[in-house]
Amino acid sequence: MDEVRDYLGVLITVFLLVIFGRILLSFIPRPPVVGWTRAVYNFFFQSTEWYLGFFRRFIPPIGMFDLSPILGIIVLFVLQGIIANL
Repeated sequence: MDEVRDYLGVLITVFLLVIFGRILLSFIPRPPVVGWTRAVYNFFFQSTEWYLGFFRRFIPPIGMFDLSPILGIIVLFVLQGIIANL
């Protein structure tokens, strides 16, 4: 059971890092058009959109501010705490 808990903890941590990467990439004014930079941008966007899009249904973007990553990160931290206490 400890292996499953550790695996889920690492999986949540990696997903949190990917969300933070997407947040940092959102400060780029224009996404890259071609090359490996576009592939990196697409990776961060596509691997988190399914999760953040769920929260965006409840809290739509306010002007240019998207609060869904904040809510998503909070939920992941709570889930990680619950898993750690099992």
